[in-house]
Amino acid sequence: MSQKNRDGKRGARERLQEQRQQEAARAKRRRTLVAAAVVAGVLAVATAVGVVVANTGGEDEGPVASPKGAGGENGLVLSKGRADAPATLTVYEDFRCPACKQFEDTYRSTIDSLVKSGDLRVDYHLVTIIDGNVGGQGSTRAANAAACSQDAGHFPEYHDVLFANQPPETEDAFADNGRLLKLAGKVDGLRSGAFDSCVEKGTYEDWVARSSSTLTDDGYNSTPTVLLDGKDVYSGGRLTPESLRKQVEDAARS
Repeated sequence: MSQKNRDGKRGARERLQEQRQQEAARAKRRRTLVAAAVVAGVLAVATAVGVVVANTGGEDEGPVASPKGAGGENGLVLSKGRADAPATLTVYEDFRCPACKQFEDTYRSTIDSLVKSGDLRVDYHLVTIIDGNVGGQGSTRAANAAACSQDAGHFPEYHDVLFANQPPETEDAFADNGRLLKLAGKVDGLRSGAFDSCVEKGTYEDWVARSSSTLTDDGYNSTPTVLLDGKDVYSGGRLTPESLRKQVEDAARS
């Protein structure tokens, strides 16, 4: 075979080998791109799932145990008075809040009189703002115990006992379930195995957290917040027991 033929065959083999190498390189790049696309797709799906999980998680999702007779929007209110009373007083308060105790001490007799006459219903939102501001668990546990007293049909009485025996704001005494149970003994017929278990287990603490969130959800940031038929009547020191009575009685006559 001539040198020229040998060189021609060698050149053809080299060109064929080079072509195969190029095709292999292109195939490798295609595989890399496909793999990258698959990974990107998986990551996108994972991210989307993560967003859904994040948006559907948290304490505001799913059912929680609620005390018997809880009403209002989403069942986050405990009330006293006739459901069809002509006027409604909405109160956001914290059992550790000194200003809330002052409100209760000043207006309790007037409110109770108007409730008894059938002219007023009071809707209570139990708030735990002091736990967050000062630290501790007393607001939450006292509110849980109050929710437990609702089950027993003694919420109004126990509510008043808690405020009458409020510890100093910086003392987290209501975090002691034993103290809450002892105070419950001041309400005739409240103590029972079911009530004590409810307090000890914190049965309604998730419900309390949701009730507390209504303060900021409704656009307020302090306790007590007091509304009469949806209108803020307490901030700024405008309200007195006499003016409250007059406004409620006027609503009853209209």
